[in-house]
Parts: sequence; structure tokens; C-alpha cells
Amino acid sequence: MAWALKLPLADEVIESGLVQDFDASLSGIGQELGAGAYSMSDVLALPIFKQEESSLPPDNENKILPFQYVLCAATSPAVKLHDETLTYLNQGQSYEIRMLDNRKLGELPEINGKLVKSIFRVVFHDRRLQYTEHQQLEGWRWNRPGDRILDIDIPMSVGIIDPRANPNQLNTVEFLWDPAKRTSVFIQVHCISTEFTMRKHGGEKGVPFRVQIDTFKENENGEYTEHLHSASCQIKVFKPKGADRKQKTDREKMEKRTPHEKEKYQPSYETTILTECSPWPEITYVNNSPSPGFNSSHSSFSLGEGNGSPNHQPEPPPPVTDNLLPTTTPQEAQQWLHRNRFSTFTRLFTNFSGADLLKLTRDDVIQICGPADGIRLFNALKGRMVRPRLTIYVCQESLQLREQQQQQQQQQQKHEDGDSNGTFFVYHAIYLEELTAIELTEKIAQLFSISPCQISQIYKQGPTGIHVLISDEMIQNFQEEACFILDTMKAETNDSYHIILK
Repeated sequence: MAWALKLPLADEVIESGLVQDFDASLSGIGQELGAGAYSMSDVLALPIFKQEESSLPPDNENKILPFQYVLCAATSPAVKLHDETLTYLNQGQSYEIRMLDNRKLGELPEINGKLVKSIFRVVFHDRRLQYTEHQQLEGWRWNRPGDRILDIDIPMSVGIIDPRANPNQLNTVEFLWDPAKRTSVFIQVHCISTEFTMRKHGGEKGVPFRVQIDTFKENENGEYTEHLHSASCQIKVFKPKGADRKQKTDREKMEKRTPHEKEKYQPSYETTILTECSPWPEITYVNNSPSPGFNSSHSSFSLGEGNGSPNHQPEPPPPVTDNLLPTTTPQEAQQWLHRNRFSTFTRLFTNFSGADLLKLTRDDVIQICGPADGIRLFNALKGRMVRPRLTIYVCQESLQLREQQQQQQQQQQKHEDGDSNGTFFVYHAIYLEELTAIELTEKIAQLFSISPCQISQIYKQGPTGIHVLISDEMIQNFQEEACFILDTMKAETNDSYHIILK
């Protein structure tokens, strides 16, 4: 009876001691990252712990998974029994991953004859780096501008459909494939393990990565969001030829060990089989619809109907201003970055509001984005518009107003901005950059919503009422913000008009 009472107490003491040891082993992690100690719930919620739980042997050890992924690269011989395999890859070299359909007869019939989507990722194996993955990848981006962490070697791949690489996710690629057909994907990893090592004394070992594949089937809405299978393997990436040298070194070390010591290590296999794991959390699905930057809509000016008379002209749409405001939310700031061709920096400025971005100095932006994009982003943030070389104001003189002015010429004094009975002119601004007669013709045609070919000539009314033909030199000598009244006169030969600036 006394023994039975002590057993639970001993178990409780042992369990308490294990928890204390586990917490003590994690306390240094928070100090390294400068973020304070980690709580147990935070640590257990990390993806790597989910993978460790999912990698435990299932109740049925003979379970056959619906898919199997095989990386055609040899595993290291220096891995102990019951540890996860480790595979060495060369930076930038193409490695084949075979996508195999392992379904039993009648299993998952809903995907027969249909495509599935697979998302490939290169992620950190170390849980400490998983906490700072975003910062680590952004730091790599600035050190290697224009490069990607993961790419697909499309010419060598077989059976993949619609491969995509999101420019905002350097470590992710995806594609569609038919499980009933042969599919092989050749991937290239461009980062090396030592790029993410904290350099303290030199000669530190490189950090391990994981290659993870998540496969999804199509739902009723045509979106690939229903999870089917996930698997991953552990890799290390070396500079070109470095993986071959490392493999040779491990093999030579194992040959020097005694037969008894060799029994504690796994043999080296010619290929690496990815083991089942949990799907990667917070997956961002890439929509199959066209990118907003490549839509098929085109803006065009409508031409005048009938004889193209410019006596009635619609007001042209005002120019759209897209300045960032201090009240802009982080979500709206992300949209603003996309609209203004700064998509590559959206992840860096994920939590920045409009006020945060506007507080950045010119030097700050250049240091973050580089000289070229930094100057462009700074100018866009400050809303610096390119001033036109010349601005003039024009107003169309109506026939009714002209007759009225002729009748009241002796009694009224004509004013530039109206007359005494309340009738007034409405002016439109024309902005000129090239200061040429052709540009002025195009701007006036745009104002009247007619084709430029319908304007035969443009004249300026000179002294004693003469008509002077507008030339490039004359436009270059126009005064800034000069005001003109436009008069139209039907051309004699064809269906066009002469424009007279008064």
C-alpha cells in the first residue's frame, strides 16, 4: 500500500523536474534574441513542434500516404539512428523532386482527372530562427537584391502547370500538377546555411533548413484551399561543390569508426524521402486571377459624334492624385505601395501606417530601399509632382455669347472673365511639357474629345485681327498662365476645323 502511494508522488516530482529543465534550456533563447524569456505555450505553438508531433509514428505503422515526394539527393551518413535525415545541397544547383501518387484504389476519388496544387517552401528548421523569420529573410533580401531563395528550374521540370513565384515571398514557389501523370520538379536553393549564422568567433556551422511541400485540392469555388498532404525534409545548403565535399568528409569519418559505433548511425541513402508533417501555418494563397498590374482594361478618349463639332465639349476627367496621407491605415498603405510599383517592399513595411512612412527621411528610405528605389519612394511619399513647363488657360467662345456681345458692344464693357449681365467664361487649364504645336493640338483635341486630325490649323489672333499660324517657337514664348478664348472656324476643304486663340 505504501509503495502504491509513493509512485504517483515520484512521478510528479520527476515530471516537475523535467519541466524545470525544459524551461531552463529555453531561457537562453530569449536572451539571445533580446526579446525576453519565452513562455511554454509560445514555444509549443511553433511550427517545428507541430512537425515533431506529426512525425511521431502513427497508430498504424503501415499507413500509406496519398502522395510521396522524393528528393534526388543522398542523405548524410553522419546521422544517428532515430534522428531525422539530413541532406546536403549545393547553392544554385538543380535538384529533382519526384511527385508520386501513392493512393490506394478508390482513395480520394474526387481528385481523379483533376489537378492539385503544391506549394514549395524553404524555411528554417531552428525554432529560434522561426521566431525572427521575417527579419532574417528581409535582411537577406537587402544583402542580395533581386535574388530569390527558392526557384523552379522550369526547362528541366516535367508535368508542372502554371508555375508561380510571388515576388513578395522569396522562399516560396507553387504550381499545379496531375497526380495521374509523371511529375518531376527541379528546384534551386540560392541561399547558403552560413548566411544566417550569428558570426561570433568564425567557423560557425551553418543553420539547417527545411524543404516543405503542401498539397491542396480544388474546392467548389475553384480555389485550391482544401489540404491533402504535407511533407518535409531537413537540408543544409553549401556554396557550389561544398555539399559534395561535406558528404565526402562525413563518409570518411564514418569509415574510421569501429563497427560498434557505426551501428549507432543511419546508412546513407541515394535519395531523400520527405516525411509527413503538419501543413505550414498561415499559408498565403496566390490567386489564379490576373495580377492587378496586368489587367485588360484600357482607357481611351471618345471621339465626337456626327460632324465632330467642338461647340459642346465634355469636361475631361480630373487627374487622379494618389498621395499618401498621415491618416492612412497599414492596410491602405500596403495597397498604396502596390499601386505605386513598390510591391517588393510591402513585407518590409507591413505594419507601417501612412504617418510612419511619411516620417521617414530621405536618408532612411535610401538606406532601406537602395539609391534608385529609395529616391523614387521618397518622392512618391512627399507627393512631389513634376511641374509642367508651361500652363495656359483656354475658354471656348460660344456663338450665342458672341452675338450677344455684338448687340451690346456699345453699352457694355467686355471683361475677360465675364460680362455685366452675369454671363461668364469657364476656363480649362492646358499643361504643356514639350512646347510644340503638335502637343498643343493634341491637348486641345483631348479637351474637346475629338481626334487631333480633325484640327486642321491653330492660329493666334494678332494685331489688327490678323491670324498668325502657331509654331513651336511661338508657344515657347507664351507667357506662363496666359489666358485665351478659343474660336472655331470650319475648314473649307474637309471635315475639320481651324482653332483661333484670342
